[in-house]
Amino acid sequence: MLYHIYETQRSLMEPFTDFAQAASKLFSNPVSPLSQTSAAQRMAAGYDLLYRLGKDYEKPAFDIHTVDVNGIGVAIHERIEVNKPFCELRRFKRFSDDPATLTKLKGQPVVLIVAPLSGHYATLLRDTVRTMLKDHKVYITDWKNARLVPLSEGEFHLDDYVNYVQEFIRHLQGQYGNCHVISVCQPTVPVLAAVSLMASRGEKTPLTMTMMGGPIDARKSPTAVNNLATNRSYEWFENNVIYRVPDKFPGAGRRVYPGFLQYTGFVAMNPDRHANSHYDYFKDLIKGDDASAEAHRKFYDEYNAVLDMDADYYLETIQTVFQDYKLVNGTWDVRSPTGKIERVRPQDITTTALFTVEGELDDISGSGQTEAAHDLCSGIVRKEQRHLEAKGAGHYGIFSGRRWRDLVYPKVREFILEHELPRAQAAPSSAAPEAKAATPSAKPKAAPQPKTAAKTAQAAKAAPSAPRARAAASKTAAPTATVATRWVKTEGAAQPTGAAEPAPADLGTAKATAVTAAPARSASRSSKARKA
Repeated sequence: MLYHIYETQRSLMEPFTDFAQAASKLFSNPVSPLSQTSAAQRMAAGYDLLYRLGKDYEKPAFDIHTVDVNGIGVAIHERIEVNKPFCELRRFKRFSDDPATLTKLKGQPVVLIVAPLSGHYATLLRDTVRTMLKDHKVYITDWKNARLVPLSEGEFHLDDYVNYVQEFIRHLQGQYGNCHVISVCQPTVPVLAAVSLMASRGEKTPLTMTMMGGPIDARKSPTAVNNLATNRSYEWFENNVIYRVPDKFPGAGRRVYPGFLQYTGFVAMNPDRHANSHYDYFKDLIKGDDASAEAHRKFYDEYNAVLDMDADYYLETIQTVFQDYKLVNGTWDVRSPTGKIERVRPQDITTTALFTVEGELDDISGSGQTEAAHDLCSGIVRKEQRHLEAKGAGHYGIFSGRRWRDLVYPKVREFILEHELPRAQAAPSSAAPEAKAATPSAKPKAAPQPKTAAKTAQAAKAAPSAPRARAAASKTAAPTATVATRWVKTEGAAQPTGAAEPAPADLGTAKATAVTAAPARSASRSSKARKA
């Protein structure tokens, strides 16, 4: 009933928000008589603020059309590669008419970014995608709003999430031979489960896993998010935050955790900060500070756009990750698309390198929660494990903004590159080209015969050596004065050489996955739910 009341209220408010928008334009338009009054600017600012507080925020666009690659503008074409009932695998295909740039783009690593399904859209990782596109072929999981998915598509469980990730990894492996996986916050847990299951079956696993700010072991340094999940029972969540989608939407009747409740949780974590932000926006409009006002609009256009999550997925995540700690306790069983029950065993991963990233000031995933993945992945050799703590970065800062670009990304890029080089000749000849007008890709060859020895030697000479490539990557790496980075379980761990400058509290910190913390279990499983 609460969902219906909310939608009714929003519909009743719509005419008033439209009026506020029109009034703001009337008081700010130079040719309007109303704009000639002494209080016109204040009236325009007040109405504009009312409009933004009351308007409905739709899913934002990624809006990435070009990226700069070494001074060359590269065009970006966004397209859906795989379309599933609850998710789209979205590709950002790069195009260039510069031959040297084109050749470089074709040889770069393939990265699957697994975005959070925790209340916000995948566009929250827009800065992550834009930065990665400079040096990688990028795919991302774009999760759908559950209220737009018809009941005929069945339910969506945490198991389905894990199975989706495996399917997307296999898709990229089929295209390119292998790939690298980056998970941000909530998906660190299902991604680790997906790769573990693939390893247990003897399947090829990704070259690397990069896990950023996720609740691998939510018992460590518990935050407000963790406390909410542990202080309430599974039944409390089911009875108090699960509602059915109203009739006006395609997913009418579906049980969901509504996005507006998630948004309320985000705001409740830092109400004073949000109130001050809106007041500052009002003052910026009065002063005519268009740059600051536009920055506010862009942030809240993203922040206020939320999606509904299927109830089964939400409840199962709460129970599995935050109440029973099934991953770290070794008691997590996942149902495959064929109905087979399989135990998640991270210790079976042996051929995938692991890189974990945490923010020093993260108030969503506490210190040590992500790093705990190293203890679980005991089958990965020590030299293939690395951990980084970004000094001065909050939760949002480890994947978006200046600290992401200057501190975290250079280390991620270097890690991926050094594990990409050994497979230089392993990509299948059928790999999808990165751009049109591409040169033919080299086919895998057997051991060189005497007649082809000269050609092989020439190719080897042209290919960059691993040490040389690492040295090149390290030139752009973040200074150790601001990032504490170390090899996990290795002799001679690197030590930071200086302290980080303190960062002002980031408004996005409370945002990224605040109530991501709320997902958990479902005893009943509809046969329709196994469509994933």
